[in-house]
Amino acid sequence: MVLTGIATVLVVAGGTAFAEIVSSQPSLTPSFNGPVHAVAYAGDTVYIGGDFTSASAGGTAQPRARLAAFDARTGVLRDWTPSADATVRSLAIADGVVYVAGDFGTVNGQARDAVAGVSADDGTVTPLSHTVAGQPNAVAAGHGRLYLGGRITAVDGQPRANLAAFSTGSGALDGWAPTTDDTVHALAVTADRVYLGGGFHKANDVRSAVRLAAVDPATGALDETFLPKPVSQVFALAAHADGVYAALGGQGGRAVSYDRAGETRWTRVFDGDAQAVALLDDTVYVGGHFDKACVTGNNGARGSCTDGAVARGKLAAVDREGNLLEWAPQANGVAGTRQLAASPRLGSISAVGDFTVVGGMSRKRYVEFTGVAPVTESADAAGHVAAYNFDTTIADGTFDDGSGHGHLLRTVTRNGGVPRMVPNGNGQALAFPATCAGDECPRLILRTGDTGDLNPQDRPIRYGASVLLAPEEAGRGENILQKGYSKGGGQYKLQVDGLSGKPSCGMSDKTGASVYVARSRTSVADGEWHSLECRRTGPTLAVLVDDRLESVVAVPAALSVESHEPFTVGGKGVGRDNDQFHGTLDDVWIQIG
Repeated sequence: MVLTGIATVLVVAGGTAFAEIVSSQPSLTPSFNGPVHAVAYAGDTVYIGGDFTSASAGGTAQPRARLAAFDARTGVLRDWTPSADATVRSLAIADGVVYVAGDFGTVNGQARDAVAGVSADDGTVTPLSHTVAGQPNAVAAGHGRLYLGGRITAVDGQPRANLAAFSTGSGALDGWAPTTDDTVHALAVTADRVYLGGGFHKANDVRSAVRLAAVDPATGALDETFLPKPVSQVFALAAHADGVYAALGGQGGRAVSYDRAGETRWTRVFDGDAQAVALLDDTVYVGGHFDKACVTGNNGARGSCTDGAVARGKLAAVDREGNLLEWAPQANGVAGTRQLAASPRLGSISAVGDFTVVGGMSRKRYVEFTGVAPVTESADAAGHVAAYNFDTTIADGTFDDGSGHGHLLRTVTRNGGVPRMVPNGNGQALAFPATCAGDECPRLILRTGDTGDLNPQDRPIRYGASVLLAPEEAGRGENILQKGYSKGGGQYKLQVDGLSGKPSCGMSDKTGASVYVARSRTSVADGEWHSLECRRTGPTLAVLVDDRLESVVAVPAALSVESHEPFTVGGKGVGRDNDQFHGTLDDVWIQIG
């Protein structure tokens, strides 16, 4: 299971909506012989809890009693073998401890009633031990506490109304004790709130706190500035700085975005319960036992979509504006997806539940999604429609096209900008003007005429350059190469974004409706030479740095670039905001078909 990157979509029509999406193709991962209820990441390790007795990786089954761990990158099972005697329903990880909650009475043969702490390193149990009257459904860690939610009436004989907390330092029962009048299914902790989700109609005896509420993480006092109105019970929560995402059940399911006041930003409707939700970058992933996503917010009897639907078997993705994304891995099963977890560090999403097939592949009760490499094509020089190594220069400042297609690059300057040739290997490279601010800064680009055969239309295209950029040469946005504009025929471009010096590849359709951008996570502003490549193959656009895939974006298969604008290198023009490149370039090339 190799991490290969993630994908970025930037939609600008009708308002900006930025979303990072993982591949819909499952990674190679372990499988489990019984239901999986809980999943959590810690570094490069995935921890799993449920009602299984064995895990299989690489074709070999190994005993695992309702708890397991494996390498998130390779899928190899860790030698981590704690055992619980009944179902594990929830996990939380803090300070090297995996906290577990569920139906068990013992862990590692030691009495641990419904809640326990297990070393993330060797699987030994911690001293945390309590008697819980009821069934825990959720745990979450933060503020030096382990928060517990479920259908609970007492802990160690002390009354609790579905909520409790323990010190993560001493393990002692904490005084934090907000109340609800019915089951709590989900918890999410932020810097100033603990969000509660469930089937309750009151929290702390306040009737306006229905199914979703926020309480103080230290005192448990109800935050009455948060007043959401979910239409049905809440099964899962994912918090963020500006609010919370909720997965709802009912007559059909819903994924809902709430702001910090509880106002609804958007709602996505499904034909079955939404039971899981996770946030990775700016994409909201939703899981449940739905089979379809409704195209409008309307549904009817038994949750059926009344105005049309699209297939989304147990898994779906939504951008931050509430737009349903095309990500559709398609999982099977009745209960479907029970929980999701995200790893920003790995750019990964994990799903667990009762499914056995995902994307047409056998994935028993656990699946992970990372990136996907585009189809590899031959990069022979014969396929180039333009190539510039800057070793052959005509006296008037024109650079030859080494592909043989005659697309000469001509120098265009303003304010004293001049091409400066510097040695590189056995040849030479082209240095552009240094960073500068103001109207009188030197500007330099290279430009061809209007060349129709540099328009890929909807065919595959690859293009790239070798780049040398020092940290002080990085700017707001620097164009390496560009053909066309985002409107009026479409475009393709390669640029370096911002002071961070991270390259990106962009394409837009001839209709000008959307811009799609694949962004690298690796900076090239380090004073070293780097090979950059953009690659569009059918429905994907990828950015590669030094032949290493950085990210992939899904693009419409019919996306077509048919621009009458010239091809430029080093900037889009010589005006004040020309996105001037300030580093050094060599080996600029384009291959179409």
